[in-house]
Amino acid sequence: MINDLVNFFKDKKILILGFGREGQSTYKFIRKYLQDQHIYIADQKDSFDILNQDKNITLISGPNYMDNLEQYDVIMKTPGISFVGLDTSKFINKVKSELELLLEFFDSKTIGVTGTKGKSTTSSLIYKVLKDQGIKTLFLGNIGIPAFDFVDDIEKDTTIVLEMSSHQLEFMKKSPNISILLNAFPEHLDHYESYEKYVEAKCNIYKYQNENDYFMYNIDNETLNKMVNEPIAKTFKVSLNSENDADIVVKDDYICVDNEKMYNINNPRKLKGSYNLNNIMFVIGVAKILGLDLQKTSESINSFETLPHRLEFVGKYDDVLYYDNSIATIPQATIEAVKALENVNCLIIGGMDRGIDYTDLINFINKTDIGNIVCLPKTGHDIANKITNNKVYLAKDLFEAVSISKKVTEKGKICLLSPAAASYGFFKNFEERGDKFKELVKTNEV
Repeated sequence: MINDLVNFFKDKKILILGFGREGQSTYKFIRKYLQDQHIYIADQKDSFDILNQDKNITLISGPNYMDNLEQYDVIMKTPGISFVGLDTSKFINKVKSELELLLEFFDSKTIGVTGTKGKSTTSSLIYKVLKDQGIKTLFLGNIGIPAFDFVDDIEKDTTIVLEMSSHQLEFMKKSPNISILLNAFPEHLDHYESYEKYVEAKCNIYKYQNENDYFMYNIDNETLNKMVNEPIAKTFKVSLNSENDADIVVKDDYICVDNEKMYNINNPRKLKGSYNLNNIMFVIGVAKILGLDLQKTSESINSFETLPHRLEFVGKYDDVLYYDNSIATIPQATIEAVKALENVNCLIIGGMDRGIDYTDLINFINKTDIGNIVCLPKTGHDIANKITNNKVYLAKDLFEAVSISKKVTEKGKICLLSPAAASYGFFKNFEERGDKFKELVKTNEV
């Protein structure tokens, strides 16, 4: 399998477009197996320590680093680079990624998970379920582990779990054996020409499957109902609504697959909320397809720890319970978080303005008894005067937001960070924002 991948690169004019984590992973793989082959690297930066001793490279840098892409045989594009505004007609068929080549050249069973929200939790849980049942498994993709870092560990009987972002799926012409499409909401709109283009990228997870593959998607999601179009694979429709015509559904307190009771939803578990129950339904679908032990599957689900920054319990301080949901970068995620916790008395919202419509979040907040809404710039400040049923506080930064929250949150109740906005411009990413929140919560200096 590795030989096929090496032969794909051999004697081609290869451009690594973007030299972050995945770009460097691609470089290391090619250099390991093709020591003398010339490699072209394009990035806005003009210096990388890893390249200092390599004479067989050409580094293209600066603002015009994406010029003349048509001259290469293969373009290994880093997922985060956007082609919006570029005429891609001359080179689009040359664009490849590590995940696409993994799917093309390796015979291992693959399980791919995508969705605007929930893909990290769902893919991590699938990985845990498989590992707990002694299945040889690798977890790669958007979770932060480039595929080429572990290709030497892949064997024919390895099952590979892939967390797949829209950026990774955007130009793919291969799909996993089992594909999961959790949901779609407006997100990353700065990377795509339209919301429809964003969802189309997500849909590549199933478009290249065959009749021996499996596809699961959420029919409760209005966008997916409109845009999922005639899958070839064996398809499972998933719904929390027992009235819907779904293959995986909750009935009589059980997740049922084709009317077979498989998981009791009253089991004590650490994943809170209906949206996490929905994630679990897809995991149960995988268990059904693979014929896994149901008792062991239930035990894995029930013991699964919440991932960092995803309704993560920070701790109880001065009789207030603090939760970090920094992953919430869209309104729907914040709405579901409040529903899941039920006892929120202080909500911290706001962040980078990406043109997202906040009408649903405003209406939701105005119907709740949350009590205290602490608003961060810019989106929080923009909607503050539209919040009518709760006390509103304007904070200039997260330090001030936490300081206000400590003063106003009722004892015995919850303070929740769930921004409904991206962190960029204030923090490097949602992880840094969540880590800062936890640090501020735990200190006495705020």
